[in-house]
Amino acid sequence: MRVLVTGGAGFIGSHLTDRLIADGHSVTVLDNLATGRMENLSAAQASDKFTFIEGSIMDAAIVEKLVAEADFTYHLAAAVGVFNILEHPLDSLMTNIRGTENVLEAADKHHKEVLIASSSEVYGKNIADSLSEDDDRFMGSPLTLRWSYSQAKAIDESLAYAYFQEKNLQVRIVRFFNTVGPRQLGAYGMVVPRFVASALANEDITIYGAGTQTRCFGHVYDVVEALIQVTASKNTIGTVVNIGNSGEISINDLAKKVIEITGSSSKIVHMSYEEAYAPGFEDMERRVPNITRIKTLTGWAPTRNLETIIKDLVEYLKN
Repeated sequence: MRVLVTGGAGFIGSHLTDRLIADGHSVTVLDNLATGRMENLSAAQASDKFTFIEGSIMDAAIVEKLVAEADFTYHLAAAVGVFNILEHPLDSLMTNIRGTENVLEAADKHHKEVLIASSSEVYGKNIADSLSEDDDRFMGSPLTLRWSYSQAKAIDESLAYAYFQEKNLQVRIVRFFNTVGPRQLGAYGMVVPRFVASALANEDITIYGAGTQTRCFGHVYDVVEALIQVTASKNTIGTVVNIGNSGEISINDLAKKVIEITGSSSKIVHMSYEEAYAPGFEDMERRVPNITRIKTLTGWAPTRNLETIIKDLVEYLKN
C-alpha cells in the first residue's frame, strides 16, 4: 500500500514507518519536526519506498493532498508531553483538535481509511483496576490546563466516531498507554527515559510527587505490532481499542528497578508537583489498561516486559 504517517519522525511514528517499509509498503511521512527528529528516520531514508514532507497537520491543503495520495493514513501527529502542553497550551489544543479535523475531513472527502491515535489520558482521574474502553472519564476543571490534552484527545475520538456513524468513514481509534523504548527522550517529561538518563550519569533520579502513583509500560515494538494488527482487522473499524501492557508498577519502584538494572549509584529524590510543574497541578494516581478488546478483535498481546524495555532503552541511550 501507499501509507501516510503523520508525526512519522516522532518516537512511535518512526518505528511504525520502519516496520511499514520492511513489510513492503511505500511510506510518506508528514512531520513539522517540532518534537520529531530526522535521525529517527535514518534507516527509512535509505529506502526508495520512503518520502519525507516537512510540514504541519495544520496545513489543510498539504494534508488533503497527502491523504488523497495514500491508501491508508496513520494519524499520530500531536503536541505531546506534559511540559510541552503546559508551556504551550493554545498551540497544543489547536494542533491536537484542528489537525485531526484536517485529517478526518480529507479522509472523508477522498474515501480513505484512517487510524486516529488517542491516549490513555482520556480516562482522566479514573483509577479503576483495569481501564476498559467504555469506562467513564473523570476529569478535573477545564481551567486546569493539565487536562487540556485529555480533552483534545476525547474530542478527536468523538469526531472520528461521528464520521464513522454519519458518513461511514472507515476509521479506527487506538488509545496508547505509556509507551517506551529506543528513540524516546525525557525532554518532554517522559518518565522512563528521564530516569534511565539520570541513572547512566549517576545523577539523582527525581520523582515528581510521592512516587506512589502507578503506571504500566509497553514496549514500542509491541505497540507497533498492535498497530499493524489493528489495521489488518476489519473488526476494529468504528471502534476504539486500548494498546498497552497491564504490568503495574509504582514510580518509586520504577526508579529502584532502573537503578538496579543500570548498576547506578544514583539517589532517589522527590519533588512536589507544584515545584516541577505549576501550582494546582493534578496527576493520575493509577493507569492500568484492560486489553481484552484488542486481544479479542485481533489476537494481539504484548510480549516484552519492563526489564526488556529498560535494557533496550539503556542500550539506545548509551549509543
